[in-house]
Amino acid sequence: MTKVLVSMPARVLSRMRALVPDRQRSRFITRLVEAELAKREAELFQAARAVDQDEALNAEMREWDVTAADGVDHEPW
Repeated sequence: MTKVLVSMPARVLSRMRALVPDRQRSRFITRLVEAELAKREAELFQAARAVDQDEALNAEMREWDVTAADGVDHEPW
């Protein structure tokens, strides 16, 4: 485990202290962060999937493939 210092509004901290017992707060915060991370990862995956399925965008990116190795020397060292 690693300790982390976070800042939050006093009113939020007061509510958490009132509702979450002392020895359960780290687990509580960890679960909230994990849930938010999973949500954001799913959104990012969906965005990547949409880009991958965009035929017009993929065609445009293929046009740029010719510059992928510009300035790269292919001679073995």
